[in-house]
Amino acid sequence: MILPLTGFVIGITAARRADELGALLVRKGASVRYGPAIRIVPLTDDTELHSATSTLLESHVDAVVATTGIGFRGWLEAAEGWGLGDALLSRLSSSSLLARGPKVTGALRAAGLSEAYSPASESNAELLQHLLSAGVAGKRIAVQLHGEPLPYFVDALRAAGAEVIEVSVYRWVGPVDPGPVDRLLDGVLDGSIHALPFTSAPAVASLVALARRTGRLPGLISALSGPVVAACVGPITAGPLAALGVPTVQPHRARLGALARTVSETLLARSPRFSAGGLSIELRGQAAVVDGEWHDVAPAPMALLRALAASPGRVVSRRELISALPGGGEEHAVETAIGRLRTSLGGGKVVQTVVKRGYRLAVDA
Repeated sequence: MILPLTGFVIGITAARRADELGALLVRKGASVRYGPAIRIVPLTDDTELHSATSTLLESHVDAVVATTGIGFRGWLEAAEGWGLGDALLSRLSSSSLLARGPKVTGALRAAGLSEAYSPASESNAELLQHLLSAGVAGKRIAVQLHGEPLPYFVDALRAAGAEVIEVSVYRWVGPVDPGPVDRLLDGVLDGSIHALPFTSAPAVASLVALARRTGRLPGLISALSGPVVAACVGPITAGPLAALGVPTVQPHRARLGALARTVSETLLARSPRFSAGGLSIELRGQAAVVDGEWHDVAPAPMALLRALAASPGRVVSRRELISALPGGGEEHAVETAIGRLRTSLGGGKVVQTVVKRGYRLAVDA
């Protein structure tokens, strides 16, 4: 059986749970390349985190917003290291605890705490709306951040009259070794990577910053707006791409499994399918499925097959096909690649030569 993602190469930029996402995609048949665009730096010894914790302990706190399980656990561990663990748990237990999703809910319960509210959408936006609807004027609210500021969230609470304590438990910074993500970016630009699933806005922003620094941003925007699927776990993650006008696909639920399914469904939906030379053909990344059988196709022949499949049955000139070849070439290179393509597909029936004009797929009526 040919798995749904067999033939596709998918790049993963995540720092956290990258292996889990990769395993989900590999089980669907994909080849995976890893290029972490960011890394998580815990702030256990950070004076900012210590200061925020001390401020929270000074007096009553009406509500505490917990946004990530890993961040909340890290906060408790840091407080324990400072000798403030029991005091922090006591303060949290006397507050109304709001959890963004099931993972942070699990972290709260593991610490002996219980949540007062958790949105079904698992979104910060719904958390914010819940707080504003209940009224926050004159209240003291702590917000555990998840690696980056949440200005719209914090500013909205302050504008509604709340005192807000921002608790940064960890930060996103660039990778120690930028080589893997740099090569991942090259793969997106040269077409050898077919999808990029993103799980955090900082990873997107880091990749965009790398492309901008190295003069590759126009190419990245073009690739993600065309042949390469940009999949984001949610709207916040998609924010940096939306700002560039790049379209994204998103799952209905912010889950890694749902993200993997969305990538699979989108790639399959975009895969050209046609009948030519009496054969049923489906293009899969760097290969073709011909009458249900797998056929590997080299990069140059595949580039020509995709150019021909863009308008099945239309005659494509040699000049157009030269421009479709990786790195360009000349007419002889086109002829050679067409010969290799016919061999790869199992014979010469699929691609027809139109004398003095070019080539076409021999599409069935």
